[in-house]
Amino acid sequence: MGALRSPLGVTAATLLLVVLLLAVVAPLVWQSRADAVSPADILQGSSARHPVGTDLLGRDILARVLVATRLSVALALAATAIGVLAGLLLGTAPMLLGRRAGRWIAALINVAVAFPNLLLALFFAVIFGVGAKGAVLAIGFATAPGFARLTQTMVATVAGRDFIAAARIAGIGRIRILVRHVLPNIAEPLVVTATMAAGGSLLSFAGLSFLGLGVQAPSYDWGRLLGEGLAQIYIHPAGALAAGVAVVVAAMAFNLTGEAVARAIGLRSPQAGARPADDAPPVARAGGTYQAGSSLLSVRNLSVTFPAGADEVTPVREVSLELRRGEAVGIVGESGSGKSLAALAIAQLVPAPGRVHAERLEFLGADLRAGSGKAHRRLLGTSLAMVFQDPMTSLNPTQRVGRQLAEVVRQHEGADRTRAWARAVDRLRAVRIPAAERRARQLPHEFSGGMRQRAMIGMGVMASPALIIADEPTTALDVTVQRQVLRLLENIRTAEDVALLFISHDVTVVAQVCERVLVMYAGRIVEDLPAGELMHDARHPYTGALVAAVPGMDTDRELPLAAVPGRPPEPGRLPAGCAFAPRCPLATARCREQDPPLATYGGDRRVACWHADLAPTVAPQQTSAAGQPAAAGTEGSTA
Repeated sequence: MGALRSPLGVTAATLLLVVLLLAVVAPLVWQSRADAVSPADILQGSSARHPVGTDLLGRDILARVLVATRLSVALALAATAIGVLAGLLLGTAPMLLGRRAGRWIAALINVAVAFPNLLLALFFAVIFGVGAKGAVLAIGFATAPGFARLTQTMVATVAGRDFIAAARIAGIGRIRILVRHVLPNIAEPLVVTATMAAGGSLLSFAGLSFLGLGVQAPSYDWGRLLGEGLAQIYIHPAGALAAGVAVVVAAMAFNLTGEAVARAIGLRSPQAGARPADDAPPVARAGGTYQAGSSLLSVRNLSVTFPAGADEVTPVREVSLELRRGEAVGIVGESGSGKSLAALAIAQLVPAPGRVHAERLEFLGADLRAGSGKAHRRLLGTSLAMVFQDPMTSLNPTQRVGRQLAEVVRQHEGADRTRAWARAVDRLRAVRIPAAERRARQLPHEFSGGMRQRAMIGMGVMASPALIIADEPTTALDVTVQRQVLRLLENIRTAEDVALLFISHDVTVVAQVCERVLVMYAGRIVEDLPAGELMHDARHPYTGALVAAVPGMDTDRELPLAAVPGRPPEPGRLPAGCAFAPRCPLATARCREQDPPLATYGGDRRVACWHADLAPTVAPQQTSAAGQPAAAGTEGSTA
């Protein structure tokens, strides 16, 4: 209610309250006076008895203007409701119906928005016919395109955020995501627009009635009264302008109240009355045909493609990996190497128009390439957790943290609100968040960065997952909090035998956390090796370059830091042969002509390099004071 304390807010709220009160009270008080015909008082001017004069039948114009408030406001609100509802349906259709149908609907919206509202209203008035009902439909459908365009833009902005992806990982359907996660985040601008649209509808309705297309006799609204008074404007100007003043004041009241209404809708209340139960129900895991000892996650030749004009771009190429229960595997590489996109493909989160291809994509024995989407959502929602890089965008800013965690078990286990809330508090306590019961009732912005990240991990373990995919979960955190988050992930992994797929650009962190490391470059895995051998026995020159770019205690501080020379290739412009050849000090003519396969090397590793035996002897050195590197130029990004 703070928005109503400003002078503008008080004025707007007062005007709107007066208009609404008149709409309710005026017909009850002045209806008989407004309808009373008095031949002796025809076309009288302003007087004490008739403040703004009388009309052609001797009826009091002021009483008629006051009584017309109800019909004018009611019809305008009805038209606004139709416009808002139609706009919401059209604006959210691309998210609900998919890209193909959404494209046609977006084109329809774009065409409709190109026409002025009044022109559309006149067009629809001809279609729906003369009268109040036709005018309501006409103005409603004329309002819809603008509202749909705003809704479509806002939905597209929110739909790309991490907390939407987290909701999809939890197996929540499109309609529930829209209602619970998208619409609350765009409610304020929509409410402002809807409130202002009500003022616009008042003006539009007055215009149609003034032209004779709206309310018909014997009924009357402000527009019809304005039309009747216009003929006598030179004789009785006060009577002619009374209806016009009423339209302007009412429209101003709706428009000025818009911002105050938007702020007043505020935040959702916490789970009032929800208290932790003595115990939370165990959460069953959807497991398919998984058997102990077999691969928890099995991926073979996974590729992700996106259309690029007449061609296709493949930012992830032939990725294969195996993960067993309790195992920790890391994926490292520069930005753009395909690490995160490969993880999204495994989690079935690649956005359209991207397409995922794989010879095998199995999780807990279930083939994710086949079967119903509902079954996959349930499997992934209960058995796979994903922790994103930025916890601020991974949590819905309009919902209490505890409510977001509780949604997982309510969605998949059918738990009631009290038990789901108790489970959420328990999970927050398990991830070392102090005063978990109080914190559960807070919003994400009230958490520190480290607490938000731990809350995200708590959300991931709400349903006792078998696999946690952590996509650079420590990037935005300081080293102290980073260590806490890493220790928390390790404790969860060892205590609950959970597999961990850890994605990072920091080879040092990956070497400490994981048992095996996959190195990605230009969309494919170029090396797969034990984490213990990463820092001293990497066989691919790119892996060695990443390791060399990490400063150590004995690094000469007088020299610039080592860097991987050159730049990574664009996915749509991969060079012939090995993609790393233009940056590799070992590259030969064979490397530039033939792309090396990812082959077994030394029994327990895989490497895609024609010169794997030579790689440890050549690593990027620190640049000299003159800026010249020992092996190649320093242009490009460090690890």
